[in-house]
Amino acid sequence: MKNILKIVLFFAFVGSIVAQQTPASKQTTAITIEGATAHLGNGQVIENSLIMFVDGKITFVGSAMMKIARMGTIIKAEGKHIYPGFIALDTTLGLVEIDAVKASDDESEIGIMNPHVRSLIAYNAESKLVESMRPNGVLMAQIVPKGGTISGTSSIVQLDAWNWEDATIKTDDAIHLNWPGSFTSGRWWLGEDPALKPNAEYPKNVEKINSFFTDAKQYLASKSDKKHLPFAATKGLFDGSQKLFIHVNGEKEITDAITLSKELGINNLVIVRGEGAEKVTDLLVKNNIPVILNRPHRNPNNEDDAYDDTYTIAKTLQDKGVLVGLGMEGQMDRMNTRNLPFYAGTFAAFGLEKEKAVQLITGDAAKILGIDSFAGTLEVGKDATLFISEGDALDMRTNIISEAFIQGRKISLESHQTTLWKRYSNKYKAE
Repeated sequence: MKNILKIVLFFAFVGSIVAQQTPASKQTTAITIEGATAHLGNGQVIENSLIMFVDGKITFVGSAMMKIARMGTIIKAEGKHIYPGFIALDTTLGLVEIDAVKASDDESEIGIMNPHVRSLIAYNAESKLVESMRPNGVLMAQIVPKGGTISGTSSIVQLDAWNWEDATIKTDDAIHLNWPGSFTSGRWWLGEDPALKPNAEYPKNVEKINSFFTDAKQYLASKSDKKHLPFAATKGLFDGSQKLFIHVNGEKEITDAITLSKELGINNLVIVRGEGAEKVTDLLVKNNIPVILNRPHRNPNNEDDAYDDTYTIAKTLQDKGVLVGLGMEGQMDRMNTRNLPFYAGTFAAFGLEKEKAVQLITGDAAKILGIDSFAGTLEVGKDATLFISEGDALDMRTNIISEAFIQGRKISLESHQTTLWKRYSNKYKAE
């Protein structure tokens, strides 16, 4: 009996070490932040700003020079910067805890056409990875499934919650389609020629997508009593209440994807990855289609691309009038999501105006997700999801966050990583 008690106490102790910080309580006192440089997320900046929020909503945004009564708790933030909470697009955050443990990996499901699979119900709000996003200002995320041709449905969450129900900001915002490539390369590890060559299966793969959505459209029109979950899940695409995020690279592929979608009557589109999008900007602008770019820290795909193509693409598209966001797709995306502001900073370092780089991960990201009515910018009436940084939040040297709020709730910036950092910092200081 004593041994059993010891085991129980041991696991309770270990659990207390690795458990996520307890979610913050609902805001009960008005908060005023005075003196900071406010980056509103819409391109505007207010020096020496005054921002107030009550019951989770922003009630005032303006200059601290204005003679207006300050409310509640006053935070003096002279010399600091205030930003809307950063929004991570296209991430598997919270869907995988340990790659080697299959039971903790929920990023993809068996099957090829899975529009009915909902990533939200697999989201682990208490993941240790989730809490490590907040110290860099990442306070909201679009949780996206992977795999297959149609991966499933994403949802949007805020990153301070007990469970997925509490975390939800917008449910089932989009269905995600992985478009095939018109070129393929050999499997070098099997001795095949790794050089690119035309993909003979491309027309057939496109026709499979066409057939699926055509059948789904016919099923919805028939109002059949027989339930077909994958077909039924596409209803929002045809009535415009849901977006289709098409993960696609290549000028031809982007053009084909948009053309087929329009022919099917699916008009609410977003291009994800979008290498080659700079060659079809007229098509994108004409159809009001945003592009979510990949992380820039990688080499260009083609040998004849400029060395800095992946760094300058955001400016290129924005200059052409395309609405641009920044996604996390790629190897270990859930780990790299914490670096979201620094990827935006890289775009700024290669020609994109600094406030436009901020917009990539705030106001413009919210527009792409359809949550800009209540999130993404510092404006009266919107959620008080914001943070205070010691300096430029897009620069890893100065992005030192002192306070952060989600829907007015002051959240903890502690994580298992900060705990270990403090522990060993003290150790070496003592020595």
